[in-house]
Amino acid sequence: MKSIIILVLILVIILAVYILIFLAKKKAKEVTRDLFGTDDIRKAAQQMKQEYATTPKSVNAMTSLLLPRIVADFPDFTYDEMKNRAEDVLVSYLRAIDQNNSSLLKEGNQELQDQLSHHLQMLSDQNLTEQYDDIRIHRTEISQYRKNAGRCVVTFQTSLACMHYRKNTEGAITEGSTEYTYQTRFNTDLIYIQNREIVEKESDRALGINCPNCGAPISSLGAKFCEYCGTAIVELNIHAWSFSHIEECK
Repeated sequence: MKSIIILVLILVIILAVYILIFLAKKKAKEVTRDLFGTDDIRKAAQQMKQEYATTPKSVNAMTSLLLPRIVADFPDFTYDEMKNRAEDVLVSYLRAIDQNNSSLLKEGNQELQDQLSHHLQMLSDQNLTEQYDDIRIHRTEISQYRKNAGRCVVTFQTSLACMHYRKNTEGAITEGSTEYTYQTRFNTDLIYIQNREIVEKESDRALGINCPNCGAPISSLGAKFCEYCGTAIVELNIHAWSFSHIEECK
């Protein structure tokens, strides 16, 4: 009698498990049908990938708030020009990775050049190639403006689409996809060396600008004249900006 009761309990438990599985599958199909118009979970997953591939990433758009502060410090700062330069240097950085050729980087200080070289070396050490094909920029905005340790940093955030993937030496895809578009964001840092005496990075001491007449370093933000000899230096300010870092924001 006891064995029969145990057997019945086991059968009841098994039946309950099957009922729970059935209800879970039914609920999952209802959810996928409501969200994607189909109860095929595999098809719904493909639709999710497709939607992700066609939806641009949003950017932290702080231009309207930060640009007046930047222009107050640097009256000759031209937003459209700097934004175009930021987009150009970002695209050239990605193409340099794609072609495994650091000389394709259009502009950037030693810090950015070193960053690119280290990235290419990392790929080489892992026997990988990294592709960025069909790059299309959606939007670029100023996302941050920082002043610290002798540096002024304007960060541009760019939303873009591309075909991105990594391959090993056998041609197998180890990351990314050749089928779906990759939507992502990048931060590109533009720096101005305000005071070379207090910058933290040794490489920054070679940056900044000097008076074209007496050679004295120009340390005042957006200075229009040399404080030592009075020579006008406004036209040099735009060239004192340089790109120093690029980072993906996933």
